[in-house]
Amino acid sequence: MKIYAHRGASKDYPEMSREAYLEAVVQGADGFECDLRMTKDRQLICWHDSNTLRMTGINQKIASSTFADLAFAEPILFSELLDIAMTNKKSLALETKHPVPTGGAVERELLRQLDLAKPNIDIAIMSFSKMAISRVKNRYKSVFLTTNFFAAKSSKTPVVGPGLALLKAHPEIVEIAHAKGQEVYVWTVNDPRDVNFCAEVGVDVIMSDIPAQVRKALGYS
Repeated sequence: MKIYAHRGASKDYPEMSREAYLEAVVQGADGFECDLRMTKDRQLICWHDSNTLRMTGINQKIASSTFADLAFAEPILFSELLDIAMTNKKSLALETKHPVPTGGAVERELLRQLDLAKPNIDIAIMSFSKMAISRVKNRYKSVFLTTNFFAAKSSKTPVVGPGLALLKAHPEIVEIAHAKGQEVYVWTVNDPRDVNFCAEVGVDVIMSDIPAQVRKALGYS
């Protein structure tokens, strides 16, 4: 089972910061998870929320701000994360956030940057939006994220991405997916008991805020 750092090693450093991803390398993560949003001036940044309030105490909308406007929040560009991942040979699981005012521009810019970089690492593009998945499904491994059992069961994407609570309620999701040749990525797994549960049911990738703790729970050296 592989371990992806959820927004980096986000228990130890601010989520999705350069420091969080570099710490994830130190902690032995196999890959990085990241959320992507587009600024007003079409810069692709690593940021989960639609605004900066939770992280900074200042309520500034990402979609209506330029990258320069957001300097106080210190977001990193996706291109910087991609460089870190490629340099350290870490896989990427990239979630494009929706709904957003720019619609499919997020996926188009992401694909453009990936095409230019020609990354030699495993890339998965994730979303809760089926429309977003349709834009990338023939280009990179696609992951349908869901908290709904029937949606997970019927998904036709190469990877199914149930939340941890859904998987605990319906562990058969893994068997169903594997029978169809799909992988299963689960978020967000921090408690050692949940880590071991995911390993027991055969999850392929777990996303965790604490990669080192997960490695310890699994007995990895």
